[in-house]
Amino acid sequence: MQELVTLVPWTFVAQILNLFLQVYLIKRFLFKPVMAVIEKRRQLADSQLTEAEEANRQALQMKADYEKNLSEANADAREILQNARHQAELQGEAIVKDAKEQAAELKQKADADIAREKVRVFNEMKDEIGDIAMEIAGKVIGREGDEEDHKKLIEDVISQIG
Repeated sequence: MQELVTLVPWTFVAQILNLFLQVYLIKRFLFKPVMAVIEKRRQLADSQLTEAEEANRQALQMKADYEKNLSEANADAREILQNARHQAELQGEAIVKDAKEQAAELKQKADADIAREKVRVFNEMKDEIGDIAMEIAGKVIGREGDEEDHKKLIEDVISQIG
């Protein structure tokens, strides 16, 4: 049984060398490529994380810009509405002013028409009163006068009437 536990120095040295060779080969051909792949994946993950953070930052910036533009658009809309209301008030005042001016012009025209009509009616009445006065005078006097006497008589009657 002792042969199973004996140590052969050349075998021991060969096994140690074999172990070192295997460690070297595993390290050289297995660990280095695996570590390189792991490093590449770590760098890829870091770059993706950096890109995601940058995209998030840009999205937040875009959101802030959007909100700023929205508030500016709302302010512009309020200003446009205010200007439109102001313009509508000005137009309303102008329309009312024009209507008042037209009404005043119509009133002046109507007053002028009334004055002309008064003069016309007065002249017609004057002529009718003259005719009536001539008839009365002719009957009272019992004679017919010439045209000039009639006019003088008419003028006298009209001046007495008013």
